[in-house]
This record gives sequence, C-alpha cells and structure tokens, in this order.
Amino acid sequence: MKDAFGLPQSLLVLGGTSEIALATARRLIARRTCTVWLAGRPSPALEQSAADLRALGADVHTVAFDALDPESHETALGKVFTEGDIDMVLLAFGILGDQAHDEREPLSAVRVAQTNYTGAVSATLVSASALQNQGHGSLVVLSSVAGERARRANFIYGSSKAGLDTFTQGLGDALHGTGVHVMIVRPGFVRSKMTAGLEETPLATTPEAVATAIEVGLRRRSETVWVPGALRLVMSALRHVPRAMFRRLPI
Repeated sequence: MKDAFGLPQSLLVLGGTSEIALATARRLIARRTCTVWLAGRPSPALEQSAADLRALGADVHTVAFDALDPESHETALGKVFTEGDIDMVLLAFGILGDQAHDEREPLSAVRVAQTNYTGAVSATLVSASALQNQGHGSLVVLSSVAGERARRANFIYGSSKAGLDTFTQGLGDALHGTGVHVMIVRPGFVRSKMTAGLEETPLATTPEAVATAIEVGLRRRSETVWVPGALRLVMSALRHVPRAMFRRLPI
C-alpha cells in the first residue's frame, strides 16, 4: 500500500528498459518501494535493468510484455496482479521514430502509432481495470509536450502522444472516485539514448529530473505534471499562435 505521502510500495513498469522509468524506480526504491515488476520484451537489457534495481535492495521481477501484441496484454499483466496488489503502474514504453523516413514508409509510421497509442491504450485499460478491482493505486502515463500541438519536425510521433494524452485524460475522469489516481506526465526534450544525436530544444531535461517530478506529483496527487514546469506556460502560449505564424517558427 502507499504511504501517507502517496509513494508506492510496489511498482509495475510497462517498458522495463526505459531510462525515465528506471530513474523513477531508483528514486522510489530509495524512498519506500520494495517490489518492482519490469515488463518488456525479453532481452539482456531487461535482465540487466532488473539486476541493477536488485542491487539497490528491491525485490525485482521481469515479465514478458510486447506493446505491439495487445491480445497478450491481459494475460501477461494479469500474471503480475495475481501475485499481489500493485500500488503504481508506470506506462513508459514508446518509440520516437524517424520523421523523414516514416513519411516515406507508411508502415513505419503505423508502427509508431501502434506502439505509442494502440499498445498504450490496451495496456492502460488492462492495468486500470486491475487497479480498480484492488480499489487503490496510481496509473502514471508518460506523454510528451510533442502532443500539445503538431510540429512539422515530428508530427507522427506528436500525433501518437496527442492521442495517448487525450485518452488518459478521459480515463482519469472515468476513474475519478474509484480510488485509482491517474497522472499524465508531459516532459519536453529528454536527454536519453532515444534522443541521442538529435538537436536539443530549449528547456531540455533529464530522466532524473522527470523522476523527481513524478515523485512530487505522486505526493501531491497531481493529475498533470510538466517537466520542466516552465513548459506549461510555453505550451499555453504556443497553442494560441496563429497557424501561419506557427509554421515559420524554428521548432
């Protein structure tokens, strides 16, 4: 169960090799979390992630999970919930894609959409149902500021995150009053392996900073968390820039 400050004792990570997720797990283990499940495709990287968290003193398990196989989600995640209550589910999987390549290869664009949106919808609904059956828990979904407004540079990725963000907001409303807390996290550019080689945007952040913001959001029972916080004001302004002008902005 969560402590008085909203921090979980048990954590399920969907996307068990995500740098943001692992930074979050490390931070929560240092506070109170003692049981962690890492869900992802079986790989040496997944096992190494589990070993690294075990070294911090947590009881860590792995479970085979594929975002692109929604038909398997109920069975795969059901195995975790049958082992005991889960206080927090962190949805952290996703792919950035290659905008120029994906525009030329529609099937590649579809893979981005299926991973970031379709797979996330399936996994989130399965997790939300299990949390609701428990009567408690937090569902934390990693969205992105890229979903706030379509940009020429990454509208395929951005559209998938926009769909996920809208879906999560609606799910949060649907679960209000059930004991399940839903929180959307909207980071800006995160310095990670996924963004290696890309030009940084203003207000770039780190996995550790996102992890800190997630902890604060859990303590406050926030519904939306921006990382860094200044992005909330920036995106509020950009949403109202006329489209013709927006096209000419160097973003």
